[in-house]
Amino acid sequence: MYRNKPVARACQLLTVPPGRDIPAWRRYHLPPMPGELDPDRLCRNIIDHTPVAVVFGDREGIIRLWNSGAETMFGYTAQEAIGQSMDIIVPEKHRAKHWEGYDRVMQTGVTKYGRDALAVPALTKSGKRISIEFNIALLRDDAGQVIGAAATISDVTARWEREKALRARMAELEAKVKALGGSAEAKATVP
Repeated sequence: MYRNKPVARACQLLTVPPGRDIPAWRRYHLPPMPGELDPDRLCRNIIDHTPVAVVFGDREGIIRLWNSGAETMFGYTAQEAIGQSMDIIVPEKHRAKHWEGYDRVMQTGVTKYGRDALAVPALTKSGKRISIEFNIALLRDDAGQVIGAAATISDVTARWEREKALRARMAELEAKVKALGGSAEAKATVP
């Protein structure tokens, strides 16, 4: 069910008003389904029902959109999160770096995380630290000014923990090899 009024604004920014050119990325989509599915309603439903967290922060970093995926991932309801600073999910020791980057992106309108995912730690409502990856899309007003950033966020904690355990196991095995008389690499290079 549609719960966030900011979703409507985000969807309006993604739809094409009559008389405007259709962006290239939309030219290759299939024609509307029978019954003329409303693109605005479709957009709202996708955002509301995707398991991926979708969060929109305005220029000041205030949360204006928080979907059900964000509720599940971070533990805050939309009602609790909307209107709050993104500090609610940014660990304290990372906040200075987060805001430095966020402010720079809001001023310049340029980010490399539209295509490349950024992996960072985050906090849940319970205080649990999780590992996330996200991409952002900068949203602009009609004059081209950045009004905020929409992020699609995935919880990669399980993968990060598996990789950490694998690195620890590799270090353990390398230590055993070294204790047995040197590294495999050193033995392979001895004539």
